Amino acid sequence: MNGLDLLAPDHRGLFIAGRWRDAGDGGRLDVLDPADGSVLTDVADGTLADATAALDAAVEAQRDWARTAPRERGDVLRRAYDLVQERADDIAHLMSLEMGKTVKEARGEVAYGSEFLRWFSEEAVRIHGRWMTAPAGGSRLLTMQKPVGPVLLITPWNFPLAMGTRKIGPAIAAGCTMVVKPAAQTPLTMLALAAILEEAGLPAGVLNVVTTSRSKELSETLQADDRLRKVSFTGSTGVGRTLVRQSADNLQRLSMELGGNAPFLVFEDADLDAAVEGAMLAKMRNMGEACTAANRFLVHESVAEEFGTRLAERMGALTVGRGQDDGVDVGPLIDEKAVQGVGELVDDAVSGGARLVVGGSGADVPGKGYFYPPTVLLDVAPQARINTEEVFGPVAPITTFATEDRANDTEYGLSSYAFTRDLARTIRLAERLEFGMVGINTGLVSNPAAPFGGVKASGFGREGGFEGIEEYLETTYVAMPGD
Repeated sequence: MNGLDLLAPDHRGLFIAGRWRDAGDGGRLDVLDPADGSVLTDVADGTLADATAALDAAVEAQRDWARTAPRERGDVLRRAYDLVQERADDIAHLMSLEMGKTVKEARGEVAYGSEFLRWFSEEAVRIHGRWMTAPAGGSRLLTMQKPVGPVLLITPWNFPLAMGTRKIGPAIAAGCTMVVKPAAQTPLTMLALAAILEEAGLPAGVLNVVTTSRSKELSETLQADDRLRKVSFTGSTGVGRTLVRQSADNLQRLSMELGGNAPFLVFEDADLDAAVEGAMLAKMRNMGEACTAANRFLVHESVAEEFGTRLAERMGALTVGRGQDDGVDVGPLIDEKAVQGVGELVDDAVSGGARLVVGGSGADVPGKGYFYPPTVLLDVAPQARINTEEVFGPVAPITTFATEDRANDTEYGLSSYAFTRDLARTIRLAERLEFGMVGINTGLVSNPAAPFGGVKASGFGREGGFEGIEEYLETTYVAMPGD
C-alpha cells in the first residue's frame, strides 16, 4: 500500500450524517504533492450549503450523543486508537505524500496523535461534578458538567492527524458533536481518520467532515448560526483574531491555538551537546513548520560561536528530498509561498549583517518541489524580521545576549526553551517566561498528557492533559434545599 490506497474512492468525498457524499455542486479540490507540485488526487470541494448540512447533522445527533454512556464514548475512542495503531504505516505514508514530512517523522506523528484517542478514551469516564453542603447550611450545592454542544473544529496542514485527534478526542469524550474543516492542503489524513472513527462505531452525525477551498466563508456561515456553540482553531494569529470577532454575536466558546515565536535560550553554563541536540529537535521537527518550533536562538555571547558552529555541522549534514525516499531527513515545505517567505526572512537578516554559516537561498536543493535548505545564521540583529516574525522553516537565527531579558520581547507566548545547569535560574525562568509552555534542557514539550496552549497572541485554551476535556464542557449548578 502506498498511502493513497488507504482511502477508498468514496472516502474522498464529504462525510456528513454518517454518509460519504459528493459536494452539492459536484466540485472537486486538487491535493498536491509538495515534493514536486504534482496532483496526488482530488477530494470534494464542499459548498456553504454542505457546511450547513453538516451542522444540521451535528445538531440532530447532539442530544442522543450527550446521553450516551461515558464508557461507550470512551470505547469508541479506544477502538479508533487500536485501528490507527494497526494502520500506522499506511497513515504515515499518506501523510508524507500530502504534507511532505519524512515517513519516519510521520510515523512519530501517528504515535503522538493516536495517543490523544487513548488518553481521552480514559478521560471520558472521569467527568466530575460535586455535592456539598452550603457553608451557611440549610441547602445543598450540586454541580454537574455537560457537553458544550455542536462544535466547529478547524485544523491546520502541518500536523494533519495530531491536530485532528487533539480536538476530536476530547469532543467525543465530552459528548459533543462536531463539524471538522481540515486544511485544504492536507485533507486526506483527516478523511482517513473519519473512516476509522466510522469503523470504530461512532454514530452517524457525531463527526462530520467538510473539505473545502472556501475556508473563510465556511467559518463565517457556521459562526453566524446560533446552533453552533464552540469553535476550536489551530492556525495563524491573524485568522484567529477574525474567528474571535466572528464569535461575538452568538457568544460562542473558543479555543485558539495560534502562532508562536519561541525563544531558545542557551546560557553560558549549558551542556552544549545537550543544547545542540535539543535545538535539532526544537527547530527541525516537521522541517521547522511547527508553532512550537524554536524561532529565536538567544545564545550567551561566551558560547554563541561554538554553539553555532556545532549546530551548523548537524544541520548541514541533513539530506533534503522527498519524504518517502530512504535516507532523507528533511522534506519539502508545504508550498511555494512558504519557500518564498522563509527566503525573504533569511535574505533580510543577511542584508542586516548576519553571517550565513550553512544553507541559505543559494544552497543546493532538489530540482522540483518546495524545498528550502537547513540554514544557520550567526550575529543576527535583534530587530531583524526573522526575530520578530514566525519563520516556519528550517532556519536557526542566532542572536547573542548578555542578559536573558529579551526572551519575552514578542507578542507571542506559546512555547519556550532554555538550557542551563543552574537550578535557581531554572526556577526563575519557569516563573518569568511569558509562555504557556517552558522546556528546560529539552527540545520537545508536546505530550498528550500535558496541557498544550499559549498566552498573549498565541491564543487561549488548552488541549491535551486533564485540562483538554474542560474546553468541551459547561458547568451547571443546582441549588437544593436541605433539612
